[in-house]
Amino acid sequence: MSKEELKKVSDSKTTKTVKKGEPLFEEGDKLNGVYCVRNGVSKLSKLSANGKDQIVKLASKGEVLGQRSVISQESTNLSAIAVDDMEVCFIPKESINNTLQKNPNFTLEVLRHMAHDLKEADDVIVNISQKTVKQRMAEAFLYLQNNFGEDADGFLALTLSREDISNVVGTATESAIRIISEFKKKGLIQTSGKKIGIKDERRLHEIVEGF
Repeated sequence: MSKEELKKVSDSKTTKTVKKGEPLFEEGDKLNGVYCVRNGVSKLSKLSANGKDQIVKLASKGEVLGQRSVISQESTNLSAIAVDDMEVCFIPKESINNTLQKNPNFTLEVLRHMAHDLKEADDVIVNISQKTVKQRMAEAFLYLQNNFGEDADGFLALTLSREDISNVVGTATESAIRIISEFKKKGLIQTSGKKIGIKDERRLHEIVEGF
């Protein structure tokens, strides 16, 4: 974007706080703009036919939510719920659409982002269809470590509920709890309440690879 275009977008944006557990938007909503994450994490999920959420992505600082819906002028196919307290910027769709029409470089960059999101969605489908629940669980813990880091006590910085973990992995909550218990007994992870910490990263990688 040019400085002038950036200023127009910046002047049109508003900042809002979203509390843990609150939705930014829900599946089927018509969006009047896009959200940019300034702080916090949102889970993007889709409700399946059996009433269970499948979390397809965890969006953190710097990521944009809702652009596909705004550009295609369709209802959202995902829900976005705050995993922890969030600060987000809201940019009205008029600002986005005006820039898309006038700036081909911006349009190309938006297409790149949407193509990346499609690739991530493809990876989720492949993982669920080709990997075991244990493999997906090990991969989820490594993903959380790599993307969100650890706290001072060696636990994953982003704390998810057991239900959210099962929704990331694509399994029943009971199965997720059972595998977490098994990983803990084998010394792969440690737990403290909801917190989970990785103790044997190498072995988790081996499980992901099917060893």
